[in-house]
Amino acid sequence: MAIVVSGAGLTIRDVVKVAREGEKVELHPDALERIKKCRAMLEKKIQAREIVYGVNTGIGEFSEMVLDDAQIKDFQKYLIYNHAAGIGDPLPIEDVRAAMLGRVNVHAHGNSGCRPEITLTLVEMLNQGVTPMVCEKGSVGACGDLAPMSQIALLMLGEGQAYYQDVLYEGGVALEKAGIPVPGLEARDGLATINGSNVITGMSALMLVDTDSWLRQAEIAACMSLEALKANMKPYTPKLHEVRGFPGAVRSARAVQKIIREGDLAEGRLKVKVQDAYSMRSTPQVIGTAHDAVAWARQQVEIELNGVGDNPIFFPDENLQLSGANFQGSPIALPMDMVGVAVTFVSVMSERRMNRLNNPALSVGLPAFLTKGGGMFSGMMLSQYTADMQIVEQRILSAPASIQSIPAAADQEDFVSMGMNTALKNRQILDNAYGVLGIEFMAAAQALDLREMIEDKPYVYGLGTSKAREVIRRHVEFLDVDRPLYPDHNRMKDLVASKEILREVEEKVGPLD
Repeated sequence: MAIVVSGAGLTIRDVVKVAREGEKVELHPDALERIKKCRAMLEKKIQAREIVYGVNTGIGEFSEMVLDDAQIKDFQKYLIYNHAAGIGDPLPIEDVRAAMLGRVNVHAHGNSGCRPEITLTLVEMLNQGVTPMVCEKGSVGACGDLAPMSQIALLMLGEGQAYYQDVLYEGGVALEKAGIPVPGLEARDGLATINGSNVITGMSALMLVDTDSWLRQAEIAACMSLEALKANMKPYTPKLHEVRGFPGAVRSARAVQKIIREGDLAEGRLKVKVQDAYSMRSTPQVIGTAHDAVAWARQQVEIELNGVGDNPIFFPDENLQLSGANFQGSPIALPMDMVGVAVTFVSVMSERRMNRLNNPALSVGLPAFLTKGGGMFSGMMLSQYTADMQIVEQRILSAPASIQSIPAAADQEDFVSMGMNTALKNRQILDNAYGVLGIEFMAAAQALDLREMIEDKPYVYGLGTSKAREVIRRHVEFLDVDRPLYPDHNRMKDLVASKEILREVEEKVGPLD
């Protein structure tokens, strides 16, 4: 079923459907009428020779320079040429599609002044699978994502490059193969295509969906480790968290209760300590804080997805134009910096539990480094090194980009969001998080197996814990004797990224959200 784009109601789940799953897009008829109405207003202003920023003036430091009639059309072309100044590897196709969808939704408000042909071409590109090649670096997050968005806008001229059916073509060739006419760029069209933080926002929408799934898997991994370590589960009583009031902590405690349900630990059949270490009893507070950070970021991203990020902005009913800074990426950059930090500190707690599994002084009777043959074998000793290295990289990347503004454009653009840096580093932070959590999963499965072996009796583990261990054992064998672990680490990282553990556990115990 197609996603109908109207300027309102677009969710990050809709972004996933279009960007990753190839869902079709339709422009709502009312949105098309708004776009036409706004364009008619702008054309009257052009004919009346009113001064309109970015239409018959230069931009940035050149905004006081007025263009003559002969320059107005060509200016849009040269504007795009000049701003298509990125560098580096291509962004993933899903990121570019997310940005294009966001830009269509901006236009749908009818405040941007472009011709409807521009918006409809973006819609057709999404539906026909024509995706511009966009360099990943170059945006400073104000005035919007100008460099990457300009590589999208080059397609409006039949230029640039684009993927079509998994092949990279020259832009005009890709459009021709897909049967999409080249619309060209007339007054205002170029700037209306590029002047918003749509790449940052699209990437952030995808990141938030993946982060939520990763956090739910972090709760599953925590439960496996807690059961292996015979944790006291009273700190996971939802009532304890309800009296404090943080919704993320309440959510996390309830998720843990679902995962461990019907196990020996949940049923009180095991002797446990009166009080455990922080890494064992603070999980709802820590993962819950991350849930709350993601919730705020999601709110900000969905506001931006459904808002008018552009400059200038036209109000046809009042015959009014206003120039401001609605392209500024800071409303997304700040919360997404927090999300990166949240993923990092949950990863730190994951490694601390893995450390307790490895350390015989802390593991409640498990063999050192989770091996039966200590001395000859070193078990999962080096797995901790690998987790630690990734966490240090996460910590380095967790320095906020949103405070790193460097003035540009002769100080006309003297505060910028650097939100693209946030989006790019968050992708690396989450990639490392898959690896760290994969190692905890592997260690926890090893510990659960060993607990039964060394105590020579069966344990009843929670419904979710048992299902997670079953899934892991399909991909990674029990570590009986030492072997090279890098294949196991990579398989576990891929397993976490695939969300297979999460899907099967939730099928068993119900949703963890």
